[in-house]
Amino acid sequence: MTEHQNIEYKQSWRDEYLKWVCGFANALGGTIYIGKDDNGKIVGIRDYKRLMEDIPNKIHDILGLVVEVNLKKSKSLYYIEIIVPAFPVPISYRGQYYFRSGSTKRELTGTALNEFLLKKTGKTWDEVIEPRAKLVDIDRKIVQVFLESAQKSKRFPTDKNIALKDLLLKLKLMEKGKLTRAAVVLFAKDPMMFFSSMKIRIGRFGKSKVDLRYQESIEGNLLFCIEETLSVLDRKFLVSPVSFEGIHRIEGWQYPLAALREIILNALIHRNYMGSHIQIEVYDDRICFWNDGFLPDDLTLDMLKETHASKPRNPLIADVCFKGGYIDAWGRGIEKIQDACRDAVLPEPIFEEHCGGMRVTLLGKKGTIDRSAPEVTPEVTPEVTPEVLNMLNVIKGEMYRREIQKALGLNDEKHFREYYQQVAVAMGLIEMTIPDKPRSSKQKYRLTEKGKKHLK
Repeated sequence: MTEHQNIEYKQSWRDEYLKWVCGFANALGGTIYIGKDDNGKIVGIRDYKRLMEDIPNKIHDILGLVVEVNLKKSKSLYYIEIIVPAFPVPISYRGQYYFRSGSTKRELTGTALNEFLLKKTGKTWDEVIEPRAKLVDIDRKIVQVFLESAQKSKRFPTDKNIALKDLLLKLKLMEKGKLTRAAVVLFAKDPMMFFSSMKIRIGRFGKSKVDLRYQESIEGNLLFCIEETLSVLDRKFLVSPVSFEGIHRIEGWQYPLAALREIILNALIHRNYMGSHIQIEVYDDRICFWNDGFLPDDLTLDMLKETHASKPRNPLIADVCFKGGYIDAWGRGIEKIQDACRDAVLPEPIFEEHCGGMRVTLLGKKGTIDRSAPEVTPEVTPEVTPEVLNMLNVIKGEMYRREIQKALGLNDEKHFREYYQQVAVAMGLIEMTIPDKPRSSKQKYRLTEKGKKHLK
């Protein structure tokens, strides 16, 4: 048996493997075998008597756990089995939290750690009270849009003239007179006042991500973003397949509208709102959607493509969207996307975990025209983001990554790499001093001639 979510093999014991014990305890539990190679073949251990005393004691003293440690024998070879149950409370190893995901161990930091700790307390992010939000922050026009949609769906029978407070209570979006985060995401006039990641950024690219031609951001509550994103994609970013009925010219959608709508809904409902904003990349031959947030622990990519139970990251938001008739409650979103592409005779959509989130790619086909081409000059220089511009301003000579990050006042290394360093390198504005050894401890960064010209 190969390694997977609940199985880990180690040929010998090292104290750092307590991180793996911690990861299993924080996830679904699992078993670690000491004395087996990566393929599960027994290779045996010699100091099993000492380890049978040391391992349980270290797990108890350092992690505060009591687990089952068994000595096993196959022919003349001894090996140890460590059975770790899932624990209802968060477990840390020397102040750090680890989590078993698939066949790997990952350290939880930043937004992933916040989400994990919330889950262990029995709450989800969208259920938490947002103390800064008040009823005056709710957009009543959007609420009316929801009520009209809910009446059509017949999933939430209620009087369309219901008082706002009564409606929010009925939808469980208020608790003790306070609005939840879900209420802000769904109905706030300006949710960016509360959560800075409440936006969708769309970029039109050439052959690669370096060739950014133009971009646009959409900010607003969830229900506004659904329709506005589709509208902006249609007006400015997508090409239109052309057909004729007699002398009448008909322009359709480059990608099936049902698939686009379902992907955007999934991204908005299931995203991690403590992470980055939603990103949509439009190319000549494909369109990619990315939202922050891993899949649920017990749901794999293969399972995602089959009929599966719905396990929303934000159940309160998902429930309101279901009542409004925007989604189903049966985990059929992926099937709808696949069916829509199949009906449109498009290639199978690609679903993958990427950079801490989910990415969905729809592949196009030939025979389309770009309606937006006359409005945009392809040679337009890619726009330098405020993040990259700030970084260019702080680089003096040759600097280590940590020096640049400190100068910018940034603590999150992942955020720095994704939105500052990698973008600037890709655009040719900065370069490595040791390009043939990108992971060198002596690696520094400096402005290129292009970067210097841009600053001037």
